[in-house]
This record gives sequence, structure tokens and C-alpha cells, in this order.
Amino acid sequence: MAQLNRDGDVLRRIAVIANRRGLHARAAAKFVKLAAGFDAEVTVTKRGTTVSGRSILGLMMLGAGPGTEIEITATGKEAQEAIEVLTNIIAAGFDEED
Repeated sequence: MAQLNRDGDVLRRIAVIANRRGLHARAAAKFVKLAAGFDAEVTVTKRGTTVSGRSILGLMMLGAGPGTEIEITATGKEAQEAIEVLTNIIAAGFDEED
């Protein structure tokens, strides 16, 4: 797993989309549900485009397919916990069977 980087109060980690279908609607919904459970502001960046980690449509618009690197950024009281959980679910392929 990629190193957790700290820039002041901002935490960052690179994650690689591991599931076969990429960051599609179901995967994005799972990500948003998890992100919303933390006292943290989460953003996701792909090649210079940044969206809220609480926006299903925003995440889908990134077009992050299998093998794509994304950067997850978080600030707030639970930023580290949020990044850990979110990068773990990505690494686990969003717990998808196929």
C-alpha cells in the first residue's frame, strides 16, 4: 500500500483501482457511504481532476478504470482513519465478487 503523506493538516495517499469494472456506480456508492461516516473532508483526484469523496456522480465522472491511480486526500479529525478505510476498500476491489 502506498505511503501516507502529510502536508500540514492534509493527508494524502495514492490508491490503485483493483476491481474489474473500475469506479462504477456501485463502487462509487460504497466509497461515498464510507467517506460520509467520517468527520473528515475527503477528495479524490485523477490526473488533475478533483472531486468530492461524497459525490457518487463526481467519482464516476473521473472515469477511473481498473489499474488507474487516484489520490485520496483528507482533512479533519478523522482524516487518517478515513484514508485507511477508503484505501483498504479500493485495494480489496470494493469487495466485489466478479
